[in-house]
Amino acid sequence: MSPPSVITCRAAVAWGPGEPLVMEQVEVDPPLPMEIRLRVVCTSLCRSDVTQWESKAQPSLYPRIFGHEASGIVESIGEGVTEFEVGDHVLTIFIGECQSCKHCVSGKSNMCQVLGLERKGLMHSDQKTRFSIKGRPVYHYCAVSSFSEYTVVHSGCAVKISPTAPMDRICLLSCGAAAGFGAVWKVADISKGSTVVIFGLGTVGLSVAQAAKVRGAAHIIGVDINNDKHEKGKAFGVTKFINPDECDEPIQQVIKSMTDGGADYSFECIGDTGAVSTALQSCSDGWGLTVTLGVPKVKPEISAHYALLLSGKTLKGSLFGGWKPKSDLPSLVDKYLRKEINVDDLVSHDMPLDRINEAFNLMREGKCLRCVIHMPDNSCT
Repeated sequence: MSPPSVITCRAAVAWGPGEPLVMEQVEVDPPLPMEIRLRVVCTSLCRSDVTQWESKAQPSLYPRIFGHEASGIVESIGEGVTEFEVGDHVLTIFIGECQSCKHCVSGKSNMCQVLGLERKGLMHSDQKTRFSIKGRPVYHYCAVSSFSEYTVVHSGCAVKISPTAPMDRICLLSCGAAAGFGAVWKVADISKGSTVVIFGLGTVGLSVAQAAKVRGAAHIIGVDINNDKHEKGKAFGVTKFINPDECDEPIQQVIKSMTDGGADYSFECIGDTGAVSTALQSCSDGWGLTVTLGVPKVKPEISAHYALLLSGKTLKGSLFGGWKPKSDLPSLVDKYLRKEINVDDLVSHDMPLDRINEAFNLMREGKCLRCVIHMPDNSCT
């Protein structure tokens, strides 16, 4: 078999922060050792794609191809890859698992030292790109870049899944939905009969609610300024909805009054560091646990009075819900296939790649949960 060659395909390319994406013909290099090249089938738009696209903190990382929450089929494999074959169905993962570094073998962390969150727009292996336009390098995003008909990822940043799993829905488990489930089951490990408060009822927050319901939480309070989230929240397990803009006193006081002193667990799913402090104030003295999942748009520093911690409360961070992608994600996919978790109803829109700017606008305006972008079937030239 002849070695794989460069592929030319379409991709939605960002040329600057906040600028509309442009459909371009891009060249996608063959996979290098320990890499695989994928034909992207579906990719869903995550809030963090929008946040990073709008950010002017790293203006030099353009042109760039965003997208990281995706399902695809292995088109070719690089030297040394043994766990994948051409034709395998996979999920892409924005953090990898090398299975041999200190963190991977610890059993305590999913923060791989080799394939951790990539912030430079380059591949982990050689710090170069696999995309170009007429010889000009195009930067990656989270070492995935799924807003392209083809992409190259490290083999440690992909997980093989059952070919029976629907690609247009299972892609949500490569980031948002999985993060919410894991925050409840792995990071907080909530107990039956507990009281839970969730700040932000987007895809992540609704997944938190669903996971809390599965665990047998007695009360699940959803907090959101969008009243349209009320009915959606109930469908996923929310037992009480609060709109902070309609309250006469600070939301933390409302919650403490409702819960006899504070919730057992609070989850910040907005991406607002001010909400982290509010969530911490909303949980109980002595044992209250706050888990933060959101990616802040501005002001990354968290400010909270030290007395909140002296009173016995705990603040805990979470990346990808604490899941080790290769070790843990297959079991989550199995739960979906057995209909033990609901991912399908988190999808509010389905669109072709050509309409990706419309999807971005819907997300920015708060008019969608997850928009799944569908790639055309024949994309290689």
